[in-house]
Amino acid sequence: MTHANSPAGYFITFTTYGERLHGDERGSVERLRAAGAGVRELLPDQGREGRERQVLLSTAMTLHGEQRQAVADAARGVCSHHNWRLHALNVRTNHVHIVVSGPATPERMMNAFKSWATRRLREARLVGSQEKVWTRHGSTRYLWTERDILDAATYVLEGQGPDIGGLRWTTEM
Repeated sequence: MTHANSPAGYFITFTTYGERLHGDERGSVERLRAAGAGVRELLPDQGREGRERQVLLSTAMTLHGEQRQAVADAARGVCSHHNWRLHALNVRTNHVHIVVSGPATPERMMNAFKSWATRRLREARLVGSQEKVWTRHGSTRYLWTERDILDAATYVLEGQGPDIGGLRWTTEM
């Protein structure tokens, strides 16, 4: 149950390091520097994408099956630890979608998901100790109703293309 001014949950997305740069042909967004200014959509720009690629601090991260499983396990673990409800999860090769609810800000949740996943990957020696795994920030969308949660979960579970290893997961909604 949520209060009238509290969201029912959050739709969180974050990407792997170096896999989707500003200027990418699929488009991207850029945070505006002014406080509260939000983001703006960026058009494809091969020159900008090339410049972004030149300043990467490590190679781009693409998650293979064992790495995706470790990320999924970490997401379920952090939810259990914090008593957050995980509604849907889909770990892809270059991004992670999570639909979750609980008494924390979506930014705090996203940071916890990333740090737990990185720790799990490093402990299992699935990534190097200095290798960058995630991009900074990500997307946090507020879900105000149970219907919003259901719609986001449906997108996460069914709108991502073919299953790539059984890493789609949901609780009963």
